[in-house]
Amino acid sequence: MSSDRLFVYGTLMRGFDHPMARLLAGHAEFLGEATCRGRLVLVKHYPGLLLSEAPADIVHGELFHLRAPDELLRELDMYEACGEGFPEPTEYLRQMIEVTLPGGTTEKAWTYVYNWPVTDLPRIESGRFLEH
Repeated sequence: MSSDRLFVYGTLMRGFDHPMARLLAGHAEFLGEATCRGRLVLVKHYPGLLLSEAPADIVHGELFHLRAPDELLRELDMYEACGEGFPEPTEYLRQMIEVTLPGGTTEKAWTYVYNWPVTDLPRIESGRFLEH
């Protein structure tokens, strides 16, 4: 399945002074705030998303429309160290998820899901990385 949408919840969000956040901002259109079912953990100075089915588990982020999805996702996969050429298990997996927009409509979008053990990682209770 393919999509030209990307849901971000951490260092790729607007306002982060990071080269990959600037790359995304320059090659994608910000569509608005969105949420997904999941929990955030604080890995180091960045968050990890764990998918969840629980209605109370909400992660807040931003939805982007990628102008050249294949090229941009390839760059972002390198940044997230996932995909071809990286030793398994990779820290993140790029997965298609369902995100909810403020009006209640849902869309399918790519996101990066945390893939390593989380036993000792603190949870970001608010689901908002910028507020931790």
